[in-house]
Amino acid sequence: MVTGLSISLEFACADKLNVACANNQVLMSRVMTGSRSITSLTDDEVRVIDRLRPAVSALFRRFDADLQREQRLSFGDYIVLFFVSQAPDQTLGLSELAARCQQSLSAISRTIGRLKADGLVRREQSAHDARAYNAILTDVGLARLQRATPLHHNCVRHYLLDQLHGVDLRALGAALERIAAAEDSTSAPGV
Repeated sequence: MVTGLSISLEFACADKLNVACANNQVLMSRVMTGSRSITSLTDDEVRVIDRLRPAVSALFRRFDADLQREQRLSFGDYIVLFFVSQAPDQTLGLSELAARCQQSLSAISRTIGRLKADGLVRREQSAHDARAYNAILTDVGLARLQRATPLHHNCVRHYLLDQLHGVDLRALGAALERIAAAEDSTSAPGV
């Protein structure tokens, strides 16, 4: 089984809350939300928030550059192959794949089209829903993923994990899971 790391972060702006960061100073308008007051961030908190998006973007660019240079495979294509490889029978519906990759269905369809042209996946109509399609990992796709995985793991170690020396990875992982779960619960139908 191939393992990998997928980091995907989205940021949202709270309505009526204006935050401006300049020279590590936080300027915040205080607003009342129900019965609680929104308070200013500490300098350390501002630093984390201020650096988060550029750091994640830099990681993705580095992962992509190394995979492109060494394996002629984009980081986005690697992640798609990884998710399909983890699905039962290495078959995953395009809608589910789009959700896991946090992309639109049309973007995933284009990616699957490229991967299909390279012989890495097949695209077949779902046996359960005539309107839906599945991505199916081919033997060539699995071999390609297996060749790329050691490089990707080295990149993850070099660019991310080595930079987290002294950080409690278990606690960080749990915090990231809580963040993702909170977003999933607010975007779920009927919530």
